[in-house]
Amino acid sequence: MALSAALRLPLPRLLGPSASILGATSRRRSAAATAPAAALCLLAASPPSPASFSSRPARGLRSRRRNRGDDGRAAAAGGGEGGGGGAAVKERILPVELHKEATQAYMSYAMSVLLGRALPDVRDGLKPVHRRILYAMHEMGLASRRPFRKCARVVGEVLGKFHPHGDTAVYESLVRMAQDFSMRYPLVQGHGNFGSVDADPPAAMRYTECRLDSLTEAMFLTDLELNTVDFVPNFDNSQKEPSLLPARVPSLLLNGSSGIAVGMATNIPPHNLGELVDVLSAIIQNPEATLQELLECMPGPDFPTGGTILGNQGILEAYKSGRGRIVVRGKTDIETIDEKSKRTAIIIKEIPYQTNKATLVQKIAELAEDKILEGISDIRDESDRTGMRVVIELKRSADPAIVLNNLYRHTALQSSFSCNMVAILDGQPKLMGLKEILQAFLDFRFSVIERRARYKLSQALERKHIVEGIVIGLDNLDAVIQIIRETSNHTAATGALAKEFDLSKKQAEALLDITLKKLTSLERKKFVDEAKTLSEEISKLNELLSSKELTFQLIQQEAADLKNKFSTPRRSLIDDSVRSEVDDIDIIPNEEMLLILSEKGYAKRMNPNTFSLQHRGTIGKSVGKMRINDSTSDFIVCQTHDHVLYFSDKGIVYSARAYKIPECTRTATGTPLVQLLSLSDGERITSIIPVSEFGEDQCLVMLTVNGYIKKVPLNAFSSIRSTGIISIQLVPGDELKWVRRCGNDDLVALASQKGRVIVNSCDKLRALGRNTRGVCAMKLKEGDKMAAMDIIPATAHKMPERYNSRVRDLSPPWLLFIAESGIGKRVPLNAFRQSNFNAVGLRGYKLPEDCRLAAVFVAGLSLSEDGESDEQVVLVSQSGTVNRIKVKDISVQSRRSRGVILMRLEHAGKIQSASLISAAAAEVTED
Repeated sequence: MALSAALRLPLPRLLGPSASILGATSRRRSAAATAPAAALCLLAASPPSPASFSSRPARGLRSRRRNRGDDGRAAAAGGGEGGGGGAAVKERILPVELHKEATQAYMSYAMSVLLGRALPDVRDGLKPVHRRILYAMHEMGLASRRPFRKCARVVGEVLGKFHPHGDTAVYESLVRMAQDFSMRYPLVQGHGNFGSVDADPPAAMRYTECRLDSLTEAMFLTDLELNTVDFVPNFDNSQKEPSLLPARVPSLLLNGSSGIAVGMATNIPPHNLGELVDVLSAIIQNPEATLQELLECMPGPDFPTGGTILGNQGILEAYKSGRGRIVVRGKTDIETIDEKSKRTAIIIKEIPYQTNKATLVQKIAELAEDKILEGISDIRDESDRTGMRVVIELKRSADPAIVLNNLYRHTALQSSFSCNMVAILDGQPKLMGLKEILQAFLDFRFSVIERRARYKLSQALERKHIVEGIVIGLDNLDAVIQIIRETSNHTAATGALAKEFDLSKKQAEALLDITLKKLTSLERKKFVDEAKTLSEEISKLNELLSSKELTFQLIQQEAADLKNKFSTPRRSLIDDSVRSEVDDIDIIPNEEMLLILSEKGYAKRMNPNTFSLQHRGTIGKSVGKMRINDSTSDFIVCQTHDHVLYFSDKGIVYSARAYKIPECTRTATGTPLVQLLSLSDGERITSIIPVSEFGEDQCLVMLTVNGYIKKVPLNAFSSIRSTGIISIQLVPGDELKWVRRCGNDDLVALASQKGRVIVNSCDKLRALGRNTRGVCAMKLKEGDKMAAMDIIPATAHKMPERYNSRVRDLSPPWLLFIAESGIGKRVPLNAFRQSNFNAVGLRGYKLPEDCRLAAVFVAGLSLSEDGESDEQVVLVSQSGTVNRIKVKDISVQSRRSRGVILMRLEHAGKIQSASLISAAAAEVTED
């Protein structure tokens, strides 16, 4: 009851406390008296029972339409209906449920905003404010060839006659229609400061001037006076304004539109005029054309600021459903600013649509200062009247591609345009695709052509009727003059002429209005020719009105005329070859890296400069802190962008990019591979192969501990699922240990732990599928297992067909043997002969009984100027100690020699693994 009374307080004041409501005889009043306030329902609670209101009489609402005298008498009487002491006051009580009233009021407001302000009409593509500005300028005579007029005059004209809103909204809309970076085809020519792409505000309306653009006149205003559209009263019913403008092309798509209404928004991209006319012609010629056929005519939006559109998937979705995400990237160039230092700079020439250039430059500077964007030394804006030019100078060591990808990821240099093509159709907002928008425009344009033709037809018929009457009068000129002389006034002359020559009143009036100079025979011929011309025009108009085909041809022709006169080349490029998303690989330099794998399955990525070059026989530097009872398993050099194939002891292969392993320092323990790969319980990685490209002529050779070997094409591993795939079938008790890349002409060198060696051609191995076991590689003696495998490239070896033990050739390449005890040697490859697989092999190293072979490498593939190897070998002990030495410091010996000490292992256990790397790594020691 308190809320019900509170709802009444803002309404017209009530009578005194002792007074009852004076009766009104209407039906609504009687109904309200029988059921007082119970009809007022609340939103948050259930309505009270009628019994709760019985203690107080219901208070009615006074009628708003009463005079002051009645009000005064009613207040003075102080009586109710029963007392009869007061004057009767007419009142109306309208019982309304609160939630219904709120819903209706809100919907009315929302529709008012949607239709009257925020959303464009699909037919002419204009919002009411834009339509009113163009019509007001047209009425003021501000044609494209007329002098400019102050914008304040135009704004005042629009406000006073058509648009009863704020002057700021009108002026901002006028300014936007004149900005070539906001509109693909500006509708207004501006003179003065109309803002900039840096979001600089325009000058006040009293300083700027404007006039209509020639495209606007040809596209919107040409047929306005030919009854092509309806005219409606303005806000004060003082004059008429057009409800639409007779657009000749789909302006909704030409310049696009954006607006936020109540519970609804629109965001339509602009397009190229020539392409828009082409797609309009395509749908006229083939109404059943598919979306793909329409895309051949209009491949996508054309933004006024240019840029590059990445892919067409978002365009296809937007054209199909009305919603889509179009990724736009600014156009850039790479220039060299210093030839000596090879310093480069990124030049930004175009930016995405609706991007603030000043804010973009400021954002880049802030990110560079905060070290989020690496490699930038300076940034400056050199844009002028000739075009945009933002210079981003890079540091000497910076990679322009990496910096550019970082700019795409962290700044608005790459942004997305979210299409939401909502417009007014049949008085209702609707989300539409490309075909629906074009069809709605064609229906509207068809009606415009039809109304224009009917208007011209009526004008031609009326004029022909007049001309025929004049010709009849000129043919009977003497009689006409005689009748005029005999009549006393104009009215009598009109009636006499109409009666004598069977003319209509209009014909008689026109005949009387002819001047004497038109009575000549030459003037008569002009009237006859005009009548003939009018007959031909009437015939064409009738033919046009009776043929839909001719009407659509006329629509197509008028649109083509606009294309021929106003079309410009496309500004935005569409690139299908570039991904719209900037991945991590795009912002990570493709640099050399060290990848270290431990026996317990921990991996870490380090810079090659972490370890310094040391001499043979030294203790070395630790590869880093290892976990308890853990040791280094593999140590390879690769590039950060490489695909790394991880082969496990169970014959399963996994794949991940090299940069996925976090980079860490030398003292870090690394990252467990179970966090990167889907390893099963007890499964461990035994071999790692970095792959830059999956070539068809490359293969992988796999060797197990028990001596089974298999060759598989490399491209069989180009697509590996996250859970891994099978690389080799293993028998119980066997495990995959070594995997190497090879070509058919390469040689493969196998060595057992007891020093037996087999060198044979990879071509002797038949390529098998992944799900096979392979063949026997070497006949192993009891207690012996495979120790190593390496590949000898075809370009490096020159093994003779027949082995000659007397020839002592120490030239490269060599087989580098490394024993577990830290001793090693180089043996010339020519000291071996090619042996078949499944054989015992040749003795390559005579080892003590308690010593085993740790690794075998092919050295000498990279030579310095003196003909010696410039390679380096990295030895890793079981305790994690690392020693990096030059291969040329290891002496060349025979197959039966003992070797030299490579690493002292008094307190470091045995050699766990070894890696051969190139000498390109820098020799900078980490403290």
